[in-house]
Amino acid sequence: MKNKMRKLIAAMALLLPFSAPALANEGGPKLEKAPIDIQDTESLQRGAQIFVNYCLSCHSASMMRYNRLEDIGLSEEQIKANLLPEGAKIGDQMNIAMDKKDAKAWFGAVPPDLSLIARSRGADYLYGYLRGFYRDPTRPTGWNNLVFDKVGMPHVFWEWQGEQVLKTEKDAEGHEHHSLQLVKAGSLTKLENGKANTVEYDRRMADLTNFLVYMGEPAAVKRQQIGYVVLMFLGLLLFPLVYLLKKEYWRDVH
Repeated sequence: MKNKMRKLIAAMALLLPFSAPALANEGGPKLEKAPIDIQDTESLQRGAQIFVNYCLSCHSASMMRYNRLEDIGLSEEQIKANLLPEGAKIGDQMNIAMDKKDAKAWFGAVPPDLSLIARSRGADYLYGYLRGFYRDPTRPTGWNNLVFDKVGMPHVFWEWQGEQVLKTEKDAEGHEHHSLQLVKAGSLTKLENGKANTVEYDRRMADLTNFLVYMGEPAAVKRQQIGYVVLMFLGLLLFPLVYLLKKEYWRDVH
């Protein structure tokens, strides 16, 4: 009996790390579906430009090399002219020059490597996070996030998005529901008759999310293309064989 109890406790201990985040997400905000299409090379190129110009100053992507951007339709000359930092080589990893000790002192924590962030967090989470910043004077940076409460990262896209505030409402049962309201338009958003138009900003964040998803598995597009070819080949090869087998099997049946 004791051995059975020990095995049960051990099994529960193994499940806890996986079940805890799932339970935590149940009470979080509803995540909108991210418009991901890793075969859209124009979107990936725009996302790569945003990533290099705005994210790569603090966040590294050590599992990605600059020359892999040729896979999304960029030439080596375009990468060198527009995306390659001064002093870096085309085959270098996407690392940052910031020291980890300095980063921890400035931000309270070392900014994570973003190579596999889309695989660990999910595209919907990242898309919601990038659009979920709001003004919060109680935070050191002046910003908080609806998806990641008490986030330490400043809102680097605030000039594009403008300023949002958090609205809290209670339903008939007393449960609180949070939403964001745009109160000051940015360069990529508009306030029209009291309603927020965030289409352009959302598109930019979709491009960045798309690139983060691509970066998590750069070979995914090629793998999918090979998969389609293999399925077509098997279909063309097997169909005649199956047809001939059927004719042979039913030949004596009248």
